Amino acid sequence: MKLRSAALIDLFYLPLAIAFGFSAFIYIEHFGLTSKLVNTAAALGALYGMLYAPRRTLPIAGFLIGLLWCYWIGFSFQYYGLGWATELVALGFGIVYLLFFGILGLTSNPLIRAVLLFALTFVWPMDFNWMQPELIFVESYIGIQKWQFALVLFALAAAYWLRGWKKGLSFLILIAAYEPGYTQPAMPDVKIKLVSTDISQDFKWQRERLYTTVRENFDAIDQAIAEGYDLVVLPESAFPLFLNRERELIEQLKERSAHIAILTGTLHEENGLNYNVAYYFNNGEVTVAKKTILVPFGEYIPLPEFLREWVNREVFGGGSDFVTADKPTDFTLKGVMFRNAICYEATRAELYTSEVRYLIGISNNGWFKPSIEPTVQNLLIRFYARKNNTVVFHAANGGGSGIVY
Repeated sequence: MKLRSAALIDLFYLPLAIAFGFSAFIYIEHFGLTSKLVNTAAALGALYGMLYAPRRTLPIAGFLIGLLWCYWIGFSFQYYGLGWATELVALGFGIVYLLFFGILGLTSNPLIRAVLLFALTFVWPMDFNWMQPELIFVESYIGIQKWQFALVLFALAAAYWLRGWKKGLSFLILIAAYEPGYTQPAMPDVKIKLVSTDISQDFKWQRERLYTTVRENFDAIDQAIAEGYDLVVLPESAFPLFLNRERELIEQLKERSAHIAILTGTLHEENGLNYNVAYYFNNGEVTVAKKTILVPFGEYIPLPEFLREWVNREVFGGGSDFVTADKPTDFTLKGVMFRNAICYEATRAELYTSEVRYLIGISNNGWFKPSIEPTVQNLLIRFYARKNNTVVFHAANGGGSGIVY
């Protein structure tokens, strides 16, 4: 009976506790109940569990973490005619993170586990960087820099060798990772209108809805002009077409750009290649900002070339065939430089550099409704914005619009 009870704890209760603690900050944020105290306690408890739980507990905890963080990724497959794969994709991500966190179970030594867990902060399976262990502290009393995460892990691991009152020394180490709060960066002297839409992915690309979508976009631009904004930002693929094939639409947008700068997401075809882009109109001039980092499996297949072509052709019907620009596009308005970031790019460190203080992010989160995806995206944008003292102006379809810092 005791053996059965121990197995139940190790294989069920402990993995659940670790996974829920590691994921709590996402769901608390998603339901608008964010508490720094709760997030801090849950995160520290989850990390403590990862360092001290029985070895057989960790793969199961990793599997559950993968589900809690990534269950929504398969939702987009229904729009490729692959709705049957939704649950399989979730299961696949569970297995990926079973292996990811299961590595900690190779040893029972808390210090070695701490080193391994810190090393995992530099590993992105399938080039997908949304599993950032430090992210669990983004809304807490602990800082999000690498050195602060390392201090937390060392403090928790050190407690294993300390006895009695000396365990308090590990708490002192933990205090060194304390983050009192983040100061709001200076805002630019540019009045920006972020257009938030909620068009279902079922209808967004239907030709019969195209006229309504275009009309709604122009209505939003005209309203921003009437309200005296300097820049209006529409979401990713707000114009669900290859805009460079639509000369009349481009001329209408150029006309309006005499009154307001316009940035909008759309598609672009050039030399037989497809690009996910933003078009920037200002005083009749047009800049095409091409995406530099593609979404794994959504816009490119992160597999060896001999498999990539087959999967793209047979599974996605050629849908994951976008190409990229060599570098991000920056533009200046009223003397202020902005960097364009399209969806996934806004959650990548490469876009955040010292010379850029302001990002304009555009997204289409309609692929994943209803889910926690806009919340995870917002937390990641916040994570990188705070690490780099950057302000991100984010316009999205399907949730997630706002100013993030």
